Amino acid sequence: MFDSTLWVWLSCALIAALVLVIYSIRWHRSPVLQVSSESGIADLMPSLSGLTLSTAVDGNTVDVLENGAFYDVLLERIGAAQHSVHFETYLWKPGRLADRMAAAFMERAKAGVAVRILLDAQGAKKIDKDMVARLREHGCKLKFFHKKSLYTIGVLNDRDHRKLCVVDGREAFVGGHCITDEWLGNAEDGRHFSDVSVWLHGPIVHSIQGAFSENWAGETGELFVGDAVFPELDRPGTIAVHAAFVKPENSAPAVKILHHTVLCLAKKRIWIQNPYFIPKTEAIDALAAAARRGVDVRVLMPAASGSDSPMVQHAGHRHFEQMLRHGVRLFEYPHTLLHQKLMTVDGCWSSVGSTNFDDRSFDTNDEITLGILDAGVAARFERIFEHYAQRASELELERWRRRGALHKLKDNAAYLLNDVL
Repeated sequence: MFDSTLWVWLSCALIAALVLVIYSIRWHRSPVLQVSSESGIADLMPSLSGLTLSTAVDGNTVDVLENGAFYDVLLERIGAAQHSVHFETYLWKPGRLADRMAAAFMERAKAGVAVRILLDAQGAKKIDKDMVARLREHGCKLKFFHKKSLYTIGVLNDRDHRKLCVVDGREAFVGGHCITDEWLGNAEDGRHFSDVSVWLHGPIVHSIQGAFSENWAGETGELFVGDAVFPELDRPGTIAVHAAFVKPENSAPAVKILHHTVLCLAKKRIWIQNPYFIPKTEAIDALAAAARRGVDVRVLMPAASGSDSPMVQHAGHRHFEQMLRHGVRLFEYPHTLLHQKLMTVDGCWSSVGSTNFDDRSFDTNDEITLGILDAGVAARFERIFEHYAQRASELELERWRRRGALHKLKDNAAYLLNDVL
């Protein structure tokens, strides 16, 4: 018989082997990305889309929707659906907004529209079980992404953080809006958040439908085809757009490549709006290099007092001094959560989507970011930046260096967890 000590050692070895297997399943190469070009970003859309395993398509329209007004448009368009509604999100909590969304889905399903709803199992863990049952009873197909089980043990840290909706395969919504009541209103106080999504028509809708199909097929095995979901699309506008969402095995995910590449290509300005700003070393170096070559680099984010996760803001603080020293301008908004994930480059290119500026979004989560080549859209995003920057505090290098010992301790302690925040 084995003695108890040997059993302990064998058990420890088995646990270590299991941890190694799980880690290897989730391991991605994380190369230090490098790129340079004499061309301006306006001439590089084919390169940006190609590097992110996508294709830029022109002929689109892009309408920018802010704060709670987004849901008025979304719900109206869901209510007008004739063939299909595909909805994917991370966060869903009980409340007035969840009730309105569920009622719209059930009404369309009852009318014979194919309604498919994909919710992240972690982000939607507070959803009412009765609501799930009612949605399914009314004919909605509802699935949860990566529910806890032995089957998903290797990917439980991999969450579906995308926020999108496709109606009849002809129009799509992409952005940062979640399904909780904090997103209602107009960011007028600390209980109501700010966010931005876009409403799209044109050929790009097929790419967004493909993004939804990726995780839907992964959870259900169902592939959908035909004009009800992939109709022939007109070109109602003039805007070129591409969608970055692919996560190839053993390579950097598309959203990470996209964000890093545009930092390196900027010639005039980079304005970033992001709720969770914890850049890795290579991104910090790219931002600093841009500032040194004369690019106007600004980052707008919530302050710890305005964030729904103060620890994230403290983790980001760890490298603020380095960025400030190189000329990066940092703004913190203390009044409420600024949840929009926007970036503009050189006044002509912009991005919008679900991707946070942190390791979790760049390396682990399933995300979607749209790259948009249009000066009008970029100008709209920059006006949003300026609107909130007026009430934000710009950090100054010398004052930041003198922040208290307790503040610094919080920053360094929080950064130890930056990979999982």
